[in-house]
Amino acid sequence: MNPVLASETNTVRRGRPRNDSAVSHAPIMDAVYELLQEKSARELTMEAVAKRAKVGKPTLYKWWPSKAALVMAMFHERLAGHLQAPAAATAEEAIRTKMRRLIAEFNGLFGKVMADLIAEGQSDPAILHELYESHMRVRRESTVADIVRGKLSGEFSSKTDPELLVDAIFAPVYYRLLLRFAPLTEQYGNNLIDQALRGVRTR
Repeated sequence: MNPVLASETNTVRRGRPRNDSAVSHAPIMDAVYELLQEKSARELTMEAVAKRAKVGKPTLYKWWPSKAALVMAMFHERLAGHLQAPAAATAEEAIRTKMRRLIAEFNGLFGKVMADLIAEGQSDPAILHELYESHMRVRRESTVADIVRGKLSGEFSSKTDPELLVDAIFAPVYYRLLLRFAPLTEQYGNNLIDQALRGVRTR
């Protein structure tokens, strides 16, 4: 079993402590947030979190059965935020706005933790499932909806496959995030969109 981000259960449990532990919630989230700026998720330990938050380890394990669950809880609360559809006149403008936001996020702590969670998810499918279902799915569906809107308005060809177009535009960003062989820049994001949309624009 992976000693670092491996789940003790088959489900990644996340959430806010209730009642007796509620007062410790903010310090615990603060501790995880601060420690992940100093080290990787793989190096993070429950002992270090408990020490930084000034709580006992039983408090952590009472509400988060594994370190993966604890990191995921902090990710959702402090980094992932809430999806807000950008106001845009066209589907292409909406996609470009989302690309700018994603690249900005990936160049900060959000990107570091995202890469760690994806990496650990290779040995713990529950992490990948939780990450996709609670965070990535809603973003993907929002962009698919943009493309469908573009098809209906005549902006994109009626033959455009929204799912494949989303993959063509955004998958390379995750590729660079994980392999780090080149920087993630706003220009790179714009180039990806230009290339992907070249074959689907109707005007």
